[in-house]
Amino acid sequence: MWDYPRPPRVEAVRAQVEVIFGGNTIAITLDPLRVLETSHPPVYYLPPDSIVPGSLVPSGRTSWCEFKGLASYLTVILGRNRAPDAAWRYDDPSPGYEALAGYVAFYPGLMDVCLVDGEFVSPQPGRFYGGWVTSKVVGPFKGEPGTEGW
Repeated sequence: MWDYPRPPRVEAVRAQVEVIFGGNTIAITLDPLRVLETSHPPVYYLPPDSIVPGSLVPSGRTSWCEFKGLASYLTVILGRNRAPDAAWRYDDPSPGYEALAGYVAFYPGLMDVCLVDGEFVSPQPGRFYGGWVTSKVVGPFKGEPGTEGW
């Protein structure tokens, strides 16, 4: 991941990406988008039609990415299970990132399980970051102790 680009690159990949919350699959796709950025594990974005209807509600929180633009956060809901600000999307991304429009990314550490091609994902260290760590990704990663100044 140290050879990942800056600014970040968005790429379509052929991988099965699954998100489990509240003991149920709430999202699954074979057509995610993956964002690669220097010092970060990849972040997977899922198409909106791959997500169980009604499992996401806007939380009102936003943040700004210098590259992708304004992100809107979502609360993940399934039955009595709630995970505030556990997902985000770019409804109107900055030029060069239009492919992300409406796609949803999840914080793996706030879900029960996230999988890429059947492999369990570990969350990127740090509360702010949403990278998906698999065996194909080698750290250190931004977010680990001592990396605040990178």
